[in-house]
Amino acid sequence: MPPTTFPDSPGVASSILACIGNTPLVDVSALSPNRNVRILAKLEGQNPTGSLKDRIALSMIAEAESSGRLLPGGKILEPSSGNTGISLAFIARLRGYRLKVLMPENASAERRAMLDIYGAEVEPTPAEEGSNGAVRRADAAARADPSWVYLCQYANGANPRAHYEGTGPEILRDCPEITHFVAGMGTSGTLLGCGRYLKERKPDLEVLAVEPPAGERVEGLRSLEDGYIPPVYEAWGGPELLDGRRIVRTRQALEFTRRLAEETAIFAGISTGAVLAGACKAAERIDSGVIVFVAADGGWKYLSTRAWTDPLEEVQERVDKILYF
Repeated sequence: MPPTTFPDSPGVASSILACIGNTPLVDVSALSPNRNVRILAKLEGQNPTGSLKDRIALSMIAEAESSGRLLPGGKILEPSSGNTGISLAFIARLRGYRLKVLMPENASAERRAMLDIYGAEVEPTPAEEGSNGAVRRADAAARADPSWVYLCQYANGANPRAHYEGTGPEILRDCPEITHFVAGMGTSGTLLGCGRYLKERKPDLEVLAVEPPAGERVEGLRSLEDGYIPPVYEAWGGPELLDGRRIVRTRQALEFTRRLAEETAIFAGISTGAVLAGACKAAERIDSGVIVFVAADGGWKYLSTRAWTDPLEEVQERVDKILYF
């Protein structure tokens, strides 16, 4: 028998994919070091798998389908230390694709469990090579076997385009008075997609990146000084678009992650603490304004860090050994 069809109902999503995006902006100005600067958090943890990567996963898969690269029953290959892999796995499960994720072997148990739940195949890569090593190995695997569709979030224009067409317009719609946009430097897709959209409409707006010091790991972020510059960063005009970079260390990221939970009851991931710290650094340097920063994911994937309960020295040592983002 053919499946039963039901009429559309107002307020009922046609599928879980329709729940991606339109995340809330929440005022966290209680944390602002400047009483004349308002700070708002874009809560991307409200996406279906708990991170902003749902946006780019859907965008990259849709682009690969429309271009004919990804056919029914196809195979997807992607390096990831966490959220992107989970987001791709969730959509691949719905669309009937096979997914292989190359993931550093020191990725957290939460990440591996989520990938198992969604049926992804995980190929561990050496911990000492980090995320950059997973990217190199994925590049080699894609060259060796072209039957895999290699999406490569670091070089895929559908990554920043998801934010140019989605996240950026949502921010401007909900906060037309925005003066500063702050996001973490990871693949750079969020920074450049949102930043370009916002700057095209508000040329005086400043776009600020948050990154760790060279050689130091802060969850979910990367330093451009560490030798790998994502191709989308240059393709989307990163050097010209950015108005500044704010350096945040692991300890600061943990402190602000904890403050966000304690003072605003927002349970977010460790990279969000880093970006909040960067937003507060920006607030100290301006007379007045409205800063919007991106809270990339929720905190539940970081529970094993015990970042909210244990002494910070112990937490820092733990996150230096295990890849949580």
